[in-house]
Amino acid sequence: MGMITIGQAPRTDVAPILEDALGEGIELIQVGALDGMVESDIREQLYPEGSDDHVLTSRLANGQAVVFSRNKIKPFIQQKINELEGQGIGQILLLCTGVFPGLMTANALLYEPDRLLPPLLKALAGERRLGVIGPLEQQAESLRLKYGPYGLEPVYASASPYAPDREAFRNAARSLNGCADLIILDCMGYTKEMRSWVTEELDIPVILSNALIGKILSETV
Repeated sequence: MGMITIGQAPRTDVAPILEDALGEGIELIQVGALDGMVESDIREQLYPEGSDDHVLTSRLANGQAVVFSRNKIKPFIQQKINELEGQGIGQILLLCTGVFPGLMTANALLYEPDRLLPPLLKALAGERRLGVIGPLEQQAESLRLKYGPYGLEPVYASASPYAPDREAFRNAARSLNGCADLIILDCMGYTKEMRSWVTEELDIPVILSNALIGKILSETV
């Protein structure tokens, strides 16, 4: 299975979570939309511009976090899709929970978490209140727009997986206390340790998005 991170490969932080969920016999071929780029080039070429430009964040190979524009990174993602298909890979996972309208494949199956998570969470939540923890405060509105069409009105808090700080996660959890009955860590960069920091504060289900996606895909590959 091909795996495209919107940052740089390899993703040694989260690939083991997916590999564990997918089970034996599935090899992840990792590529990154920002492979080969240095941080200064990313800032110069891909930095968000304007209030309508969706802001994303991911990790470079050296562990550094970077921020960039969804619109500007999208062609780089499409290029990686084309490259993986050119290698004969028939199933591709986008390692991002963000929304990327218009990505295309010639023949491969493309698994986009943003298409899988909202309807699944609606089914799981039922009448329970959904809480969302995402990487950046400025992503709050775009995340609400993602879940709104499914009848969900999540409460939001932020804590970055790329500057992991236990207290930041605990603060995010505290801000959702009493407002949510179920929480999704809405970024493929979160880890099991980060989920444990949230559960230290809240006695409610906390879902790790990459683990959930991996478990779903394990039934299809």
